Amino acid sequence: MSFLITWLVTSIATAIAIAVVPGITAVGGTMGPIMCALALALVNAIVKPVIEFLSLPLTVVTLGLFYLVINALMLQLAGNFSVNVFGSGIAIDSFGSAFLGAIVISIASMVVGSVIGQ
Repeated sequence: MSFLITWLVTSIATAIAIAVVPGITAVGGTMGPIMCALALALVNAIVKPVIEFLSLPLTVVTLGLFYLVINALMLQLAGNFSVNVFGSGIAIDSFGSAFLGAIVISIASMVVGSVIGQ
C-alpha cells in the first residue's frame, strides 16, 4: 500500500510541476503525470543509486549541491522513459526546466505527503 500512496503523491507533485514550471508539458493527457511518476519511481530505484555513488566526490566538493543536478537528470530520464515506453508522460524542453521541475516536485511531494500523512 505504501508504494501506491507514494505513487499518488508523486503524481500530484508532477501535475503541480507541469502547471507551475514553463517548459514541462504533459504528453498523453491526464495519464502523463501518472506514468511519469511510475517512471520516476523506477529510475530512482534502479539508476539513481549508481549515479549517486559515482558522483559522490563531486557531491562532496559542491557540499551537496550537485545532488540537485542529479535530481534534474533523473527527471529528464524519467520523462523520456515514460514517453518512449508508456506512450504518455512529460516532455521537458531544457535542463533549466528539468532543474526547476525537480525542485518543485521535491517540495510538492513533501507538502502533499505531509497533508496525506505519509
